[in-house]
Amino acid sequence: QEHLVESGGGLVQPGGSLRLSCVASGFTFGRSFVTWVRQAPGKYREFVGAIERSGDTRYAGSVQGRFTISRDNAINTVWLQMNRLKPEDTALYFCQVGDIRGQGTQVTVSS
Repeated sequence: QEHLVESGGGLVQPGGSLRLSCVASGFTFGRSFVTWVRQAPGKYREFVGAIERSGDTRYAGSVQGRFTISRDNAINTVWLQMNRLKPEDTALYFCQVGDIRGQGTQVTVSS
């Protein structure tokens, strides 16, 4: 069965950093286009960034220059490195491959 599991969220002060992980099982992760999305309470789900099979990445304008996505296909893992975090980055973060999405990991940015 295909699964994605996110981890690494937590509470961090503004300006801080977190690294989220997304680990896949049950399918060939290395061939996958992986997307990170987030959803804050009362808001629509928002695209954060994505990484292609080639390793090329793209980001939402709101996180460009602060967030970095990387992957290691050998261990079926994609990371989202988040730097210079802002309170508006507070959300539940998910990784997604097609219709497969994990349970998410909560990121809270607050002083």
